[in-house]
Amino acid sequence: MFERFTAEARAVVSGAAEQAERTGSDTIGEPELLLALLDRTDSPAAAALAALGLQARRASVADALAAVRRRGGVSAADAAALAGLGIDVDAIVASVEREHGVGALAGGAPGRRRGVRRRFTAEAKSVLERALRMAVARGERALGDEHLLLALTCGRGPAAVVLADHGVTHAAVLRVLDADGGRRAG
Repeated sequence: MFERFTAEARAVVSGAAEQAERTGSDTIGEPELLLALLDRTDSPAAAALAALGLQARRASVADALAAVRRRGGVSAADAAALAGLGIDVDAIVASVEREHGVGALAGGAPGRRRGVRRRFTAEAKSVLERALRMAVARGERALGDEHLLLALTCGRGPAAVVLADHGVTHAAVLRVLDADGGRRAG
């Protein structure tokens, strides 16, 4: 599959591995892919994210993803739903962190396992597969970073939730990409 990746898409995958190392994550997941996409500056996905105003709100996205990570993968929407059932996720996280240390549910410690090859989570692999299907469905021969962005927006994981919370939906990304004439960088 990776032979069909454009230079931009390969850079996102490499950037996701760097993000995982920075946060101490043992794996590469959706949040790392999204943060790596936000680090891009001259690509179709970067142009789409800028047009949707997300590049300017990168810090907010990073904070939201960090909060999901700290809660062990529970999104703000899931925490709110659980609160409706009388379950206080923040209280549970605080209790776990009192007993086991800050970030205990996040899995991994920053700077840990440097140089170790991290594996993709099942969700991240699913993003890559969806991206390939989207590229084929759009009649494009290569998988670009815009396909990774589209795949993240139509998933159910933390990246899709954070993107939607910031007004970046699958339909919005498609609209921007199609208005740009499907521009391909590099």
